[in-house]
Amino acid sequence: MEKFCGLDVHKDSVFMCILSENNEKYEEVFKTLTPDLERLRDTLVDHGVGLVAMESTSIYWYPLWNILESDFDVKLVNPLFIKQVPGRKSDVKDAEWIATVLMKDLIKGSFVPPSIIQQLRLYNRKITKLNKQLRRSEQEMDEMLQRCNIRLSNYVSDIGCKSMKKVVQAIAKNHLNPDYLLSLVHARIVRKSGAETIRASLTGTFTSVDIEILRMIVEDINFHHDQLEFCKKELLKLCYQHFNLQMELLVTIPGVKEHAAACIISEIGTDMKFFTSATALVGWTGLRPRNDQSAGKIKGRKTLHGNKYLRLMLVQCAWGASRTKGSAFMARYQRFRKRMHHNKALIANARKLLVIIWNILAKKEPYFAQAI
Repeated sequence: MEKFCGLDVHKDSVFMCILSENNEKYEEVFKTLTPDLERLRDTLVDHGVGLVAMESTSIYWYPLWNILESDFDVKLVNPLFIKQVPGRKSDVKDAEWIATVLMKDLIKGSFVPPSIIQQLRLYNRKITKLNKQLRRSEQEMDEMLQRCNIRLSNYVSDIGCKSMKKVVQAIAKNHLNPDYLLSLVHARIVRKSGAETIRASLTGTFTSVDIEILRMIVEDINFHHDQLEFCKKELLKLCYQHFNLQMELLVTIPGVKEHAAACIISEIGTDMKFFTSATALVGWTGLRPRNDQSAGKIKGRKTLHGNKYLRLMLVQCAWGASRTKGSAFMARYQRFRKRMHHNKALIANARKLLVIIWNILAKKEPYFAQAI
């Protein structure tokens, strides 16, 4: 007789309910410490459970998945896809409901990548967070400079450019002479705005506290840079070690370079059996327009929620492909720009890129240019 288990996962507790085909039920609550989770696994083994389902609650499902996946057929289920029991709500009832819909085969598991892909994901998502932290530190640096009346950011295109870095590092070392700071600025910036203007923008008023705070901000920026370089290096190292063929195939696509290919592999893996079609992958990523229509009127065509890390990288790749001369993506972007907004045209190219990526990984064939 087959038995099914539903797990309602929380930060400090796991509610378990085991159901059998003859409606026998066994319920128990476990803590989330490793010994308790191992005892939960032993309990499932003792009851002869074959299939287990649990909700993907934040990050709390990871430890439980790692302990159970080797002994059971585990399904990770999006809570939105499980209807809650009507009436008074309780965690035990939630676990029972999960076990019930699992026994009736009314739910399907979410995509959980293999261990090596999960390791790549950790690097890729850390890179995304480090980029955000780096930008915040650079903005804090510019605010500090503006407070001291250093206005160089008014004349550069990016506050994180080399000229800004050199000037700030010099100020942090107490080199405040405007002529010396001017010598650190790139000649193109000086020619564009004029030497006198740039010198005036580098003439400020500093206190010892201002310089100390600026020094701490510079240390933060350097720290984020070092961590970014390390994560990127390790990400590429792992990708070439385990997925060398797939990396070589993906970089044949216009707009997709080494780092982008590594990011794509870290989010979707290389085995396309998890996604039955390119359309399924597009929907999972959140690049498919929603179908919001009523009484024959289209109320919205915004994209769906999906994997934000993959979507961000695909849009960047689509922008690069749209600017690659002679590519089909450039012609496609220009064609779409005649009748839609720039952002919509980019999303359309990102969607097409993902379809091509699915076919390349599924067929293990390089990209070849054609009309799209």
